[in-house]
Amino acid sequence: MSVTACSAPGSDQESPADSTAPISTELGTEPITLEMYAETGFPLAKALADEFTRQHPNVRFNVREDQFTVIVENAPRVLASDNAPDIIRLPTMVDLVKDGLLKNLDPYFTAYGWDRFPASQLVQLRVGEGGRPRGAGSLYGMGLGYSVTGVFYNKSLAERVGMTAPPATIAEFEQLLAKAKTAGVQPIMQFNKNTAGINFPHQALQNQFGDPAQIADWIFQKPGATFDTPAALKATQVIQRWAQAGYFPKDANALDYTAMMGEFQKGNGLFMFNGDWESGNLDKSMSGKVGFFLFPTESGSGNHVAMSAPNTFGVGAKAKHPDAAAFFLNWVHTNAKAREISVTVGGSHPGGPSDLAIPTVAEGSVLAQTLKASQQLGAENGAVDFTANATGGIFAAAITPEMQKLVAGQQTPEGYVKAVQAEYEKELSR
Repeated sequence: MSVTACSAPGSDQESPADSTAPISTELGTEPITLEMYAETGFPLAKALADEFTRQHPNVRFNVREDQFTVIVENAPRVLASDNAPDIIRLPTMVDLVKDGLLKNLDPYFTAYGWDRFPASQLVQLRVGEGGRPRGAGSLYGMGLGYSVTGVFYNKSLAERVGMTAPPATIAEFEQLLAKAKTAGVQPIMQFNKNTAGINFPHQALQNQFGDPAQIADWIFQKPGATFDTPAALKATQVIQRWAQAGYFPKDANALDYTAMMGEFQKGNGLFMFNGDWESGNLDKSMSGKVGFFLFPTESGSGNHVAMSAPNTFGVGAKAKHPDAAAFFLNWVHTNAKAREISVTVGGSHPGGPSDLAIPTVAEGSVLAQTLKASQQLGAENGAVDFTANATGGIFAAAITPEMQKLVAGQQTPEGYVKAVQAEYEKELSR
């Protein structure tokens, strides 16, 4: 079946001229190799690729993996090369769209009927003409799982500090941090080397202290949006206070993600801010010993807000097999086995049409808790993207170094928010 492209419903501009070429929604039987560029340490992409090949033996995958920070740096060059990947983990989208390095997926949206997906599931993957704003315009990515972030906790340490239920307010959460410190328990196990893991609790706080729509506007590069807000400042002040109180590891700036996970799995840390992608791993390594909750609200009432985003993958504009790549992305969302892998390996909601059932998981598992949290967040409309995704360079150029200086006592909260905003404005002016 061949389909001629047209703009996706809700798109606010015409699709680029090169997206009007006929496409095919049939995989075919010719032997092909899809080039995939994925993130090290996250086995979901490889697991899905292996299952796809099992079901479709004529399609092989050549999977290249790099650390997230390396992908951020390499993505433009790799996508512009003569051997551009067919499928690539997208660190950010705006600059890549602006530079014409990603394939417009509107034709596939129409051909595969992705209008059956909840619109909110794909809004973060839309980009306006010329690269901004995000959240509107044509579709340039799809998720390999749709993540939710929150707080994992060690059940035995929670019992030791008198935690009988997840905290209902930020104040209650802080009381537990103080109790843990007094009891000689590491309150929060969080990394901050290479990339700012402490940005997770920072944004968790920022989400609660102000209007999350302001954060979304900033991430989506809406005109006039700013990071320099009372909510961001208050969140930064709390992070500084937690650092000074010893609630983070004293060597957080020397602790990378892998080391953080190792320490938490060894029982070192009451809380860990992280995402549902670790739920399957923790069910295996700490079976029955870990719980998960959405970060609490300030008042104890109202809707939860949490960082939640697709594990975003796109198709290179110079991809050799774009139709097969799109077939794979559709398969990930609609094939029963693929959806099961997204849940059991990726730990995330599989996305796709809302009438498709979520694969069942073991009752009482961490995976069951994170899936329930994801569904709750969706019902409360509380998902917001990661501030680290605001621009192509904001995470590496500002958030990470400034957060490292903040927890080391070399930056003030006021200086932090102004430095992040200054880098944002610098990047948008290019």
